[in-house]
Amino acid sequence: MLQVFSENLSTVVLDSTPTDKNIEKLNEHIKLCNCQNMTVDISGMNIIDACMVSSVCSATHYLKYEKGKIKWIVNSPKVEEFTKSMNLGNSDFIVK
Repeated sequence: MLQVFSENLSTVVLDSTPTDKNIEKLNEHIKLCNCQNMTVDISGMNIIDACMVSSVCSATHYLKYEKGKIKWIVNSPKVEEFTKSMNLGNSDFIVK
């Protein structure tokens, strides 16, 4: 598969591309790169898509980096509120 991000990129910005494509790109980045602690800007997405991307990709990140962290930059505090019940212990949410 085509590598979308460089190996030393610590901040990833995702746009309003279809959600499945964003999940695929970010999961590929997590698998290929050394990104134990990373920042992902999903503030360009609607709340539902941001919840889906942060949940699925946090799980992928946790499987590779049990002690790693992802800082999600979001456009609404609702994203954290809606994903709180999933106990994403490796996720921190920052409202832009």
